[in-house]
Amino acid sequence: MPPIDPAATAPTPASATPTRAIRFHYRGAVVEVAGLAPTTTVLQWLREHAHATGTKEGCNEGDCGACTVIVAELADSGAGPSAHATRSGGLILRPINACLRYLPTLDGKALLTIEDLTAIAGGDLHPAQQALIECHGSQCGFCTPGIAMTLAHSYEQHQQAGTRPSRQQLADALSGNLCRCTGYRPILDAGQRMFELPTRRLDPAPIVAALRVLAQDPPLAYCAVDPAFGAPRRFDAPRTLAALSTLREANPQARLLAGATDVGLWTNKAMRDLGDVIHIAGVAELAQIHERAGELEIGAAATLEDAWAALSAHVPGLHEVWLRFASPPVRHAGTMGGNVANGSPIGDSAPVLIALDAQIVLRKGEDERTLALSDFYVDYMRNRLEEGEFVRALRVPLPGAGTAVRVYKLAKRHDCDISAVCAAFALELDGALVRRVRLVFGGMAPIVKRAAAAEAALLARPFDAANLHQAMAALASDYAPLSDMRASAAYRLKAAQGLLQRFWYETRHDAALSTAETTVWNTRPHLGTPGHTGPNTPSNPPA
Repeated sequence: MPPIDPAATAPTPASATPTRAIRFHYRGAVVEVAGLAPTTTVLQWLREHAHATGTKEGCNEGDCGACTVIVAELADSGAGPSAHATRSGGLILRPINACLRYLPTLDGKALLTIEDLTAIAGGDLHPAQQALIECHGSQCGFCTPGIAMTLAHSYEQHQQAGTRPSRQQLADALSGNLCRCTGYRPILDAGQRMFELPTRRLDPAPIVAALRVLAQDPPLAYCAVDPAFGAPRRFDAPRTLAALSTLREANPQARLLAGATDVGLWTNKAMRDLGDVIHIAGVAELAQIHERAGELEIGAAATLEDAWAALSAHVPGLHEVWLRFASPPVRHAGTMGGNVANGSPIGDSAPVLIALDAQIVLRKGEDERTLALSDFYVDYMRNRLEEGEFVRALRVPLPGAGTAVRVYKLAKRHDCDISAVCAAFALELDGALVRRVRLVFGGMAPIVKRAAAAEAALLARPFDAANLHQAMAALASDYAPLSDMRASAAYRLKAAQGLLQRFWYETRHDAALSTAETTVWNTRPHLGTPGHTGPNTPSNPPA
């Protein structure tokens, strides 16, 4: 590997912290990397520098899953509640897309790839690999390494919990793995078959020992020349909120980075220069999720998986949108704070949070201020963040038993796709009268916003068919949607009206329909499992 350019190690106005190499555990040893651009991805390092080519590059944007790897970190590292990440002997294991993960984000962690599976199995094939062979779950084989890693993660997860996944749970786990030629029936067969084979578990002890040594390193301050731009670029990874605040004030122009599930595309596809980067995912205070005084506070660095799990535990109506938000590798890397700060009008977090009347907590230095999330967005990809300010947390009031919450997502694919329209509704009735209502749509305007005219047509009025149709008509004055590759403007408006009508059917005062009566997923067996009742029902909890 090339040495660091001496000019790259000089202190910058952002920080005078001495730089050091990236250090992580890989293939049984601690690896040190220096001299590579901070935006070098884990996939690039594996294939081009470590010459570990089992991990494949497919889409290079986090959609196909061919590059799926597992990142391990210490369970007591302060990395959030991780209720839905796999725990194994003091480790937290998360599947992620190597094509989106920048190499410096591995500092202090461990990387497991397809090449590690036979070592885990003591020199034999891992049960996931053996089951794929026995069940004919691979044809061309290009997607197979990523599928094997997803199955290996599911295997470790369920072995640790003493459970066995249903076919639907396996399908949910594999929703980020695209197979173009084999078809998913034999892959799901393999997912069940691997638990019938002799048990082969990861031995976490050597990794835990190595990570405890790495934990003694100072916070990462890395610098190297980016050859694409011919200039040094810094990558700072503070570990405390105070350190982050100081660093952000000193370098307000630096790019804040959490999971890189969106920013990664800026460099992979658009070839953009990120400049200096401040990585927030290692700040323990930002990774926490707390429930207090009737609200949930979600730290800006809490992963999407943990945030959606916490919200869904209190609001069962969010279960389906949780499972349909991207894929497990994206949700285990990205953060809800990052999704909200990004401000995309088709991000699925903002409609839900605004419908729940969430607030966003912003910090600059030692000062904090709180805004209603509905007031945070100004215009397309523009918000009210001031220079040197960053998102610290989201505060979400937990709805009472009398509040009906529904979220509907329309996309061209059921799993792992971007919304054409995302609708989030919260309603409280007083008998037949509407006491409170919040109707929020994503994909209908340059920003996610409430349907003010439609809400006014319902508020303090009977929740009946006549007022419903007035609200549906009012959506045309609330939004002027655009046509694009995902949907036409006419479709978006018609679909939004239809979703509001569906909400009425499910929540009207008299003769409300159950969710099972308003979704096609409950009308037939699914994925070859007799009697399956669909991915959004209580009988099919997430893995």
